Amino acid sequence: MTDAAVRVRLAVVTVVRDDRSGLLATRASLRAQTMPAYDWFVADGGSSDGTARWLARHGKEAAWWRSSPDRGLYDAMNVALDAIAASSRSHSHVLFLNAGDRLADERVLERLLPILSDHPDTGLFYGDALEEQPGGRLMVKRARSHRRALLGMFTHHQAMVYRLAGLSDVRFDLRHGLAADYAFTLMVLGRGVPARRLPLSVCIFAPGGRSQQDPARGRREQAVIRRELLGLGWTANATLWALQWLALTLRQTIPWLYAKYRFSPNERSFLS
Repeated sequence: MTDAAVRVRLAVVTVVRDDRSGLLATRASLRAQTMPAYDWFVADGGSSDGTARWLARHGKEAAWWRSSPDRGLYDAMNVALDAIAASSRSHSHVLFLNAGDRLADERVLERLLPILSDHPDTGLFYGDALEEQPGGRLMVKRARSHRRALLGMFTHHQAMVYRLAGLSDVRFDLRHGLAADYAFTLMVLGRGVPARRLPLSVCIFAPGGRSQQDPARGRREQAVIRRELLGLGWTANATLWALQWLALTLRQTIPWLYAKYRFSPNERSFLS
């Protein structure tokens, strides 16, 4: 472990509800890291599938955990952010890695932490994500530039690392059930903090999430967020909505063409 890497401490937030197997997959990914310079914060929404019992037995593995009903995914993330702020241990950055999501490989933190330390004024770091394709093959979904945030999330939320010093009064807006992470990220960028693209794949994204199940709602929420945070008018919002719909239709109807445009082979991900 280098001296540079010691100066940062990562808080990893995992939100779970009735997904014990997903929680265990996330835990295994964290425990496999070659540089375990992180603390785990687990917010369980009052699971009834054995998740809460597992946490009660293994709670010492987490810096903080709780199991109680909440108002959903983003409410649980807010509760975890409050817990990080109140923690006796100082944390420099936060990564949201929900139950079922995993780090891209066992060396992610080994690569990531020195970069965080070398750029202490950067408020947001973001990298590529791996997505599992039919048949189990992992493909790299390249991050777009944060300068194109107008188009939507430029990478998966699980591939973003935020500097905690800039989040003291930033929380997820619970009006948005699917796109609050987009609003959260725009608020961070709107403060003018530097953002930096990471030269690595950060996470393996667990497919089948709520945003993929109800993409129309996600587009509507993004339109509201663009209007409120970016001042975008109706015409520009409608144009972006149509482009998002077209991309989704392409992915659903001609998946090979979408994959050719949007994905890269996994073997290239760690050479970027």
